[in-house]
This record gives sequence, C-alpha cells and structure tokens, in this order.
Amino acid sequence: MEREDFGLQWLLELHGVSVQLEEGYWWKAQAWRVAPSALCPHGVRYSLTLHNKYNTRIFGYDNAHGIRTASKGKFGSRIVRDHVHLTASDKGHFYEFSTAAQLLEDFFKRSEEIINSRRKR
Repeated sequence: MEREDFGLQWLLELHGVSVQLEEGYWWKAQAWRVAPSALCPHGVRYSLTLHNKYNTRIFGYDNAHGIRTASKGKFGSRIVRDHVHLTASDKGHFYEFSTAAQLLEDFFKRSEEIINSRRKR
C-alpha cells in the first residue's frame, strides 16, 4: 500500500476519535470523504484540533469553512478551505494540503512542539 493510501485510510479511520494526553491536553479528529470540488479538490473534509485542559482549541487544521488569503497585511479576495489555526484566537492561515499522510504528520509534529513549548513556561 502506498504511503498516501495508508495516510488517507488512517485519517478516515480517526473520524470521531479523541485522545487524552498528559497535563490535560487532548486532540480530536474528524474526517470523511466528499465529492471533489473546486474548494475541496482532494475530496476529504477534515478537522484535527488540539485542546487544553479548559477545552479550548489551541491549534488545528481544518477545511470546515473558507478563509480569505492574506495579501500585504490585508485580506485578499481568494477564498481557500484548507487552513491552520495557530492559536486559540487565530482565524486561520492558508495550509497547502498535499496528502493526508502529510497533514497527519504536520498536525502531530506541531502539536508536540506546542505542548513542549508550553511546558517550558
């Protein structure tokens, strides 16, 4: 099985899963197939989110809603679906979805970095 086939299968199997981590952090995943479209060319809707002990989303990737891409400090006119929320209040920044395997790798790597940096505070 190719890496992408495995990554897509893994992402889809994570649908509805939430996992408790140390120190009250937890993550949840939602993912399902949809018909490919201009806003979702890869045919997968997803939300991968990291939360703190207060149940606040502190980081996540999703394509649940569109965002306008930034252009020279202002919002542009291009709407994209795939994006990342870097903080609890972040409205989203463009994320270039390449494969489901890469999405999962990016999510878990960045989640670990965020938790580790918060431990050092």
